[in-house]
Amino acid sequence: ANFLTAQDLHDSIRRQNGSVGLSTVYRSLQSMAETGEIDVILKPDGEALYRHCGQSAGHHHHLVCRDCGMTVEVEGPTVERWTESVAKAQGFTNVSHTLDIFGTCAKCSRRKNKRART
Repeated sequence: ANFLTAQDLHDSIRRQNGSVGLSTVYRSLQSMAETGEIDVILKPDGEALYRHCGQSAGHHHHLVCRDCGMTVEVEGPTVERWTESVAKAQGFTNVSHTLDIFGTCAKCSRRKNKRART
């Protein structure tokens, strides 16, 4: 499943179940994100996107296509080691982080290249 904005989810809930406040949707999403029930990524413009966690257990990162929104969960052991090392060197504990990588997936790249040649 692709990521949704809080507004997308709010609109869907209202269409199905009637009245629910947008602030309630945001609070619920934040709570679910804190417990790891859903993934959250920030688009380059800062807007938060939400999705039910996929198959990866535990902490993971995302590769996200800017064009179609397709998302791949990836692990980053090198990133994890670097994060811990930097935090430890600065005396930080109880550290968390997020890493989302944005680009253009292979399918969208082929489509763009095909259009450019015509």
